Amino acid sequence: MIIQLNGIEETIDNNLTIYDLIALFKEGDPDLIVEMNNKYIPSKNFATTYIIENSVIEFINPNLGG
Repeated sequence: MIIQLNGIEETIDNNLTIYDLIALFKEGDPDLIVEMNNKYIPSKNFATTYIIENSVIEFINPNLGG
C-alpha cells in the first residue's frame, strides 16, 4: 500500500501497525511522536494502531534540537 511518511511517498506491506512502521524505518528515538492523518497517536497505541492506505504519517523527533 502507499502512504506518505514525512512528506515522502512510501510503499509498505498491508496490515502494518505504527510499531511495525517504526521498526521498518529503523526509527530509534525513544521519545518519538507520531501523527497519522492529523491525529496524535499515543505511544501506548503504536502496537494496536493499523495503517490504512493513503495515510499521511509524520515522525517527529523532539530531541533533535534546533
